[in-house]
Amino acid sequence: MCKLNLFKEVLKNEVFPALGCTEPIAVAYAASIAAKETEGRIKAINIIVDPGVYKNGLAITVPNTGGEKGNLIAGVIGALIKKPELKMEILKGTKDNMIRRAKALIRAKKAKVIYDESKTDLYIDVSIKTDKGSARAVIENGHTNLVRLEKNDRPILEKKNNKTAFKGQVYKQILKKMKMSELIDLAKHIDDEDYNYIQHGIDMNLKISKAGLKLQKVGYYLADLVQKGYLLKGIFSSSKILTASASDARMAGLNLPAMSSGGSGNQGIVAILVPYNVGKYFKIKEKKILQSIALSHLINSYIKCFTGDLSPLCGCSIAAGVGAAVAIVYQQKGNDKAKIALAVNNLVSDLGGMLCDGAKAGCALKVVSSTDSAIRSAYMALNNHGITETEGFVGKTAEETIYHLSKISKIGMAKVDATMLEIMMGKKL
Repeated sequence: MCKLNLFKEVLKNEVFPALGCTEPIAVAYAASIAAKETEGRIKAINIIVDPGVYKNGLAITVPNTGGEKGNLIAGVIGALIKKPELKMEILKGTKDNMIRRAKALIRAKKAKVIYDESKTDLYIDVSIKTDKGSARAVIENGHTNLVRLEKNDRPILEKKNNKTAFKGQVYKQILKKMKMSELIDLAKHIDDEDYNYIQHGIDMNLKISKAGLKLQKVGYYLADLVQKGYLLKGIFSSSKILTASASDARMAGLNLPAMSSGGSGNQGIVAILVPYNVGKYFKIKEKKILQSIALSHLINSYIKCFTGDLSPLCGCSIAAGVGAAVAIVYQQKGNDKAKIALAVNNLVSDLGGMLCDGAKAGCALKVVSSTDSAIRSAYMALNNHGITETEGFVGKTAEETIYHLSKISKIGMAKVDATMLEIMMGKKL
């Protein structure tokens, strides 16, 4: 694959409109793929996911379901919709009678979801049996990365599993080997189609933010603090209100899509809206703002090549927050390696231990922290101040810091998700 096409692969696979939290929506998408291969009345739906998908879907409101929560309702409705062409906007196809049918299937115990502790990367396996046959769809290492499709126990699509962790996603293998300076070069040479798509993402996330501000949630109360004089009116407060409100809307299940980044809607909100708002505030040229958002997407995806799609650490901070911080530095200083390294180290030193405890309303609080830290980390870096390799687990370079972070996430925190799920499941008893 030519490096010039790499950004388009990232856009295709990781930057897409998502209606609702991407994990239950990916479950719905997989179920819809399988269901499209079946006829007749559903007798059973069995869903197997990795612990990260299970955790993220446990407490999240699913759009167009009347306030229902979780992977199971999303998966069953996806199976009833049977329109996989809608991809991560699959729940656009929800009808009232489908919600009633889905609830009936769940009550009758004809549908279930479990998690497989052996799966350490994103994994969704949906099997459907009807009175006329069966089908199975498996998504792995990416929210839309279909690796296997079966009909009546016979494979009709099967991607060969190579020896890498990315199961045939060549762009990730290339991306993981790149340096920050190379990512910047990619962002500087995007074409008109890419510029238009990035602008589309800005518009989409601004729209959902505006809707979210009407909810009396995190964004609303931040705005109230500004109005009452507890917070100063400025770039910090306006950016935090903007991102929190968009996250509020997503987590509440509003029927509006968000443009994702790294396969996550909340990460897309941070990766896009923070550099956008900061760039506008400092009167950066439009073209450079769009380039900086392209860079933000690339860095978010780059970091997740190391940490995995669903790390025990919060992706809004350690991936999207880093991308936003570097994007702000790029807007003002271009490819300044020293300042970029400082920005990365500053944010990782600040938020490197933030845990992901699943998608829920509280994610808006983490989005606020990520937004604040991204701007602050970039500002200090622009003024040549930052955490160096003499402190903590940060490295000499941005790449080294990200590698150290991934080591802590994958090795040092290997039991975090299992422990978290035990706590979360205990609360549901």
